Formats: sequence, C-alpha cells, structure tokens
Amino acid sequence: MTAYAVAHMRSVRPHPEIGRYLDLVCDTLDPFGGRFLVHDSVLDVVEGSWPGHLVVIEFPDIAAAHGWYDSAAYRAILRYRTDHIDCDVVFTPGVPDGYRASSHH
Repeated sequence: MTAYAVAHMRSVRPHPEIGRYLDLVCDTLDPFGGRFLVHDSVLDVVEGSWPGHLVVIEFPDIAAAHGWYDSAAYRAILRYRTDHIDCDVVFTPGVPDGYRASSHH
C-alpha cells in the first residue's frame, strides 16, 4: 500500500548546505520509488496555524520509505538538512481505494 513521508519544516536557516541537499536528494529517492508530491509549498491555512513549510513524498509502501531514510546515500546527506532546518518527519501508510472514513470507528 502506498505510503508517505510528511515533513513539517518549522524553521529554515538559509545555508549553502541546503542547496547541496536539494541537489542530491532526488538521487537518493529514485532507488526506493520515492517522488515528491508537495515540496516547500505556500500553504493556504484554513484552520488554525501552520508555521513553516510542508513536504510530502510518496513511496510504493512503508518499507520503501524506511529503506530510503535508512539508506547510506540518504544518511550521507541528511545532516545538510537537519543542521539548518527544524523539522518534524513522519511516515504514514495511505488508505486503500474505496476507503470510507465511516468505516474507521
């Protein structure tokens, strides 16, 4: 089942290493079938507040998401992001086709 890596980037401190991360990150996603769905978008907040930016990456399944995050290639560039961006990152599975919220009691 499709899975997603979701990142809430609360605070970004500009630095050249962020550019390096952006230059390299797609190559780390490719072997795991990862692709950006949302990247640093301007959000239209309709309830509450959302300080920061949002990133959503789709993977074929949760194992692929973990495989990417734990890979040597990604670990080699991770600090380029974490040293300069305060961020929460979660992985979540998607829901099956035809899912109805009412079935989740």
